[in-house]
Amino acid sequence: MQLTYLDLGFRLGAAALAGLIIGIERESHGRAAGLRTTLLVCIAACIAMLISATLFNQATAQGGPNIPDPARLAAGVLSGMGFLGAGSIIRNGNRVQGITTAATLWFVTLVGLAFGAGQFIIGGAGVAIAFAVLFILPPIERQVKNDWYATVTIVSRMDGLSDEALQAEIEKLGTRIKRIDLDYNLQQQQKTVRCELKFKKDKLRKLSEAIVQRLIQLEGVLQVSWA
Repeated sequence: MQLTYLDLGFRLGAAALAGLIIGIERESHGRAAGLRTTLLVCIAACIAMLISATLFNQATAQGGPNIPDPARLAAGVLSGMGFLGAGSIIRNGNRVQGITTAATLWFVTLVGLAFGAGQFIIGGAGVAIAFAVLFILPPIERQVKNDWYATVTIVSRMDGLSDEALQAEIEKLGTRIKRIDLDYNLQQQQKTVRCELKFKKDKLRKLSEAIVQRLIQLEGVLQVSWA
């Protein structure tokens, strides 16, 4: 079946609307891949699928043994989107940012491909699910008391409190130490203790202030940082 200009315009318009709806949420949160990026990705995926469908229709109409696979171009688009999504993921200490943005870009690519293939029910259902995930779930997610991780770094004199004493002071405030790294500077007679902590996310602000204020009061402690 040959695609008419009305078919092309309708599919591109549906992809643009889908990218607009999902992109507004990303833009409102100040993400790296905001409205324009999401919109362009969705439309580009739709165009790729339209090109693939057009070439397939032309080859089918002409006949012959060499008929292109309409899914091959779509598979290439998804593979390429993996590189773009990976570029939006940033690791900062114990925290990894950008995973939702990367997943959103990959998702809108699939939505664009669906609209480009004329699968409006699948594409529309995908947009509805994405809307629910991005707009409705965050308030519910904030109510979940999930685990959180942080790293506290203590620089102290070699003759200060022992490592066991520092560990006891930290755990006394209501957190668990998952890992400890030690670094001794014999020239300056200082030691650096890095503790990876685990606690509930709702205690982040209160716990960070309490731990830092308590540690800087200990004998021999020169510097305390929280990350």
